Amino acid sequence: MLTERLPLRPAFLAAVTALCLAHAPAALAAKGGAGGKPGPDPSATISLVVLNSTDGLPHSGQTVTFNVSTAATDQPWVTVGCYQNGGLVYKTSNGIFSTSLNQIFTLASNSWSAGAADCTAWLQNWDNYRKHGAIQNLASMSFHVYA
Repeated sequence: MLTERLPLRPAFLAAVTALCLAHAPAALAAKGGAGGKPGPDPSATISLVVLNSTDGLPHSGQTVTFNVSTAATDQPWVTVGCYQNGGLVYKTSNGIFSTSLNQIFTLASNSWSAGAADCTAWLQNWDNYRKHGAIQNLASMSFHVYA
């Protein structure tokens, strides 16, 4: 009985392999490979621009913006999240493009009135947000905000 099943194993494995290979392009496309939605932009860049600091460093209560570059979208967004002692004290998103209503980030909130914080800024593509609820991170940077 065991010998009758052995000839079926190579045929079964060949069929499973063929089936997997047939579906591989669709799986890659769904993950952002060729033919799917775009993957992260490897050339995307983001850098901090301190606007009203006397010493060139970002301080709590001051304003910053970002220089960004990406080929993934013509309307890039930046989301900034800041933490004090491990707790989120600031999170804001602004479009960094010519028709955006606000490109300036004021480093303050009701839960962050003063003191140093550690922040991360994410350059993002929001093109598919309205349609699919998806925001794509393209690049990020971390920076320290001084008291």
